[in-house]
Amino acid sequence: MGQLMSQNRPFKVLGIQQIAIGGPAKEKLRTLWVDMLGLALTGSFVSARENVDEDICTLGTGPFKVEVDLMQPIDPEKKPAVHTTPLNHVGLWLDDLPGAVEWLTARGVRFAPGGIRQGAAGYDICFLHPKASDDFPIGGEGVLIELVQAPPEVIAAFSRMEI
Repeated sequence: MGQLMSQNRPFKVLGIQQIAIGGPAKEKLRTLWVDMLGLALTGSFVSARENVDEDICTLGTGPFKVEVDLMQPIDPEKKPAVHTTPLNHVGLWLDDLPGAVEWLTARGVRFAPGGIRQGAAGYDICFLHPKASDDFPIGGEGVLIELVQAPPEVIAAFSRMEI
């Protein structure tokens, strides 16, 4: 069954785009990830709608660069509570985000509210809900998963790796 389903999948997961780590104060996260581990601090993102104040860090280079987002809530009493799950979410590069959303939704995968939209790094994104529901029986089993539209250079780089 899994083999048959994968042959008909209209998209491909290319690799890890990001991991997002939440805490009550991003300064402590920055001390570890930037000062101690040496990741490059490359930007920041603040969104009242998403209740997040984050530092964007990177490791690696070129199309294989991985983003590490260090997040704290703007208001710890509001949702989403980006700090209550230390490993907040994992982001995956996809070669066809709209095709993936359509295909996955038709097969019972639950998405978080918000639909496809521009994310902090400027790429189109959407989130798989961490919990299933009666209407959508497939969720992230407790893990929030971000699907990220890969830009052409990332798609090309990953396609060159195929054997």
